[in-house]
Amino acid sequence: MPAAADAAPVEAVASTQRIQAVDRAIALLKSVAASATPPTVLELARDCGINRSTAWRLLRTLEHHGLVDRDPITQRYTVGYGAIWLASAVTDDTLVRRVRPLLAKLAEATGESVTLAVARRFNLVYVDQVDPPNVMVPNWLDKPLPLHATSGGKAFLAWLGRDERDAILPEDLPRYTPHTVTDRERLEQELAEVRRVGYALCAREYEEFSSGASAAVLNTRQYPIAVINVWGPAPRNPVKRLHEIGRAAVETAEEVRALLD
Repeated sequence: MPAAADAAPVEAVASTQRIQAVDRAIALLKSVAASATPPTVLELARDCGINRSTAWRLLRTLEHHGLVDRDPITQRYTVGYGAIWLASAVTDDTLVRRVRPLLAKLAEATGESVTLAVARRFNLVYVDQVDPPNVMVPNWLDKPLPLHATSGGKAFLAWLGRDERDAILPEDLPRYTPHTVTDRERLEQELAEVRRVGYALCAREYEEFSSGASAAVLNTRQYPIAVINVWGPAPRNPVKRLHEIGRAAVETAEEVRALLD
């Protein structure tokens, strides 16, 4: 028998190693999480391509384990507290291991430092940093950075609601350099542009000697769950180049999103 016939395609092998009922249950759970409004069993069955009675049985099982919650009046489903408990067990190390190859690729492509920040309620925590070889750069890990004066912060703020931004930003925005945006309405205009193009820029706004570009990793509800940041010396990164880096950061953010899906 030819050697090619001995090995089944990777996708076919992976498919035979999965359990259909588990696949369907996970699809239902993801659909509940992705819905803008709590869906019914019929809507979920249609969205996932599953028979209604099968979807109902699987949802009852998920409900038994607390992964979904069913409103007894409307019969609509939301994500249950059991899923939140599971999510709380996920560590930054798990995310870093999966995402680091993408960060390294972006660092190689841009020749600049790349950091990964994750959303913690209404703030960002920098959990990983990949630097280009033979370059001495500051370490941003675990350092609190101002949201309004950094590209990562602005990429995060842009996808929050206006009321959320008003709640987390100080009434008077601190000025760090002559380039820091401290006018709230001007900042809002900039954040609208971030939503339009998908990335944020910081040109000497936090430090005179550094500039950067960032893009948010969004969940299915267009809410930021992480931010990809690229930083480097300001003289080497004029605004024109920052726009190029910003577009590259968007591509990496989309790759991260696909990886997490």
